[in-house]
Amino acid sequence: MSNFQAVYYRDRSGREPVRRFIDRLAEDIQAALENQIDRLNLLSDAMPHLPFPHSSQVDGELRELRCHFGRQHYRVLYARSGRLLVLLHVFSKRTAKIDPRDIAVARERWDDFKARMDAKPRVPPRAAGHDAP
Repeated sequence: MSNFQAVYYRDRSGREPVRRFIDRLAEDIQAALENQIDRLNLLSDAMPHLPFPHSSQVDGELRELRCHFGRQHYRVLYARSGRLLVLLHVFSKRTAKIDPRDIAVARERWDDFKARMDAKPRVPPRAAGHDAP
C-alpha cells in the first residue's frame, strides 16, 4: 500500500498559489512549512489524517494543516483526491476562527481542480502541478 502525496494546486494559467506564498517567506519559515507539508506524505489508507493538533477538518472534505514558526501561525487548506493531497490555499492565521473568505478561496480552487481532473480529456496544465506522479 502506497502513501499519499501532497501536491500543489495549479490554476488554469499554470500558477501554484501555495508555492508562491511559501516562496515569498523567509527561508527558515519556508523550511518549517515544507517540513509540515512533508508530514502529509507519510499518510496512507491506514492513517488517512494527521492527528489533532497537526490537522483538522474545516468544512466537508476540506482540511487544514497547522504550521507554527515561533509566534507565527500558518494554515494550509487541502483536500484529498484519490492518493493526492491537493494543497489549495495557505495564509497567516491571526484569529481563532478561519476567515470564511479563506475557506471560499480553497473551495473555489477545489471545485476548479475537480472539474479539470474529471474533464474528458483532462484540461491542461495538469491540475496537480509539476510534482504530480
